[in-house]
Amino acid sequence: MLIHLHKQATTTPKVRAAIQASVEPASALAERFGTTEQTVYKWKHWDTVHDRSHTPHRLQTTLTPAQEAVAVVLRKSLLVSIDDLLAVVREFLNPDVSRSGLDRCLRRHGVGNLRDLQGRDPRPKHKAFKAYEPRYLHVDVKYLPQMVDETSRRYLFVAIDRATRWVFIRIFKAKTAANARWFLRDLERACPIRIRTVLTDNGKEFTDRLFGLRKREATGKHEFDQLCADLGIEHRLAPPQHPQTNGMVERFNGRIEEVLQSHHFHSGEELETTLHRYVLLYNQQLPQSALGSKTPLQAMRDWHKLKPEVFRKQPYHLPGCDIELGPLDRIVPPAPREVGREAFRGAPRHRCAKSASTRTGWWCHHRDGPAAQGRGLSCTRSVDRDPAPAQTHAVIHAQAIAKGPACFAPPYQRVGASGIPDTV
Repeated sequence: MLIHLHKQATTTPKVRAAIQASVEPASALAERFGTTEQTVYKWKHWDTVHDRSHTPHRLQTTLTPAQEAVAVVLRKSLLVSIDDLLAVVREFLNPDVSRSGLDRCLRRHGVGNLRDLQGRDPRPKHKAFKAYEPRYLHVDVKYLPQMVDETSRRYLFVAIDRATRWVFIRIFKAKTAANARWFLRDLERACPIRIRTVLTDNGKEFTDRLFGLRKREATGKHEFDQLCADLGIEHRLAPPQHPQTNGMVERFNGRIEEVLQSHHFHSGEELETTLHRYVLLYNQQLPQSALGSKTPLQAMRDWHKLKPEVFRKQPYHLPGCDIELGPLDRIVPPAPREVGREAFRGAPRHRCAKSASTRTGWWCHHRDGPAAQGRGLSCTRSVDRDPAPAQTHAVIHAQAIAKGPACFAPPYQRVGASGIPDTV
């Protein structure tokens, strides 16, 4: 049992019960229990062995109960601060009331916290973006930090598709209409989707729309607008001072900012390389919860199967066609340039990206091609290099595939119309 005794108590409930039950004189009990006779007399006349509350039964306040009730009603109805309420109480109720006394009064009546009385309006839930099929892209510009080897800061142009979350970026030295036009042309060429709508903010690189005293609607004569018209793209502008409309690309800019804050770059080239690798990783390797745990490229390929008419070309994980690899023992090298062109015509080929560590490109051909009949398993890195064992090539190729496309870097090799590998 937990016993609450004040710090100067000389008796316990057991001693007090013994005093109440004893018939001995007070002097003998005081000497036995080490207390005074007044304490013995007190506990003999009490019916309980526990201390009474030391809280005063009447609070020392300057406000009467009626004045306190008026102050509480004013607090609840007017929702004023304690300083404003103090001025009203001193003027009309009691001129001697103190600020601390009024505060204690409000706390006793449960109206001390003004925020609880005001209540908090529920935050408006952000509406989800309207569901669109691919072809609707958000475009924005982000400032990049200036590197030690640069004389000025650069600008990152970003585009993201609303349906697939596919991202495309370009870095320019200036935020001009000419660069915005250049970016849109590169975007239109790189994007497998037939772009229908582009949403941008009201920056001067995108529109000639003006606000304030020189308010003017977009005339459509801006360079960016003219290119959109030439490409058959609808150009939409976000409402002024409402970046939530373009929030999808703003969120990706936040991802870019996290990359910039978590890395130390020694040069502008290193910064640009990192951003391009991150975008490649984002498009092909990072699943998005909004896409049902699919990557943007997987979502794009699903849309291609569902609506191929909205695509200009088939989306691939790597430049070129995606062809399944056969067993590693079926890999044979390409023929040197001195081999006749007709030898490789009709042979199935697939692209094998170079490894970042070897700085060389590989080309593999299946054994069932006409040029593969009777050839050994040695594999040639390039025309001017010595042959390498097929096992080495197989290991490098398997490692590159396992690491994903983020470890691939140009230049690649491709087979031209003549059937001979060309470096690009």
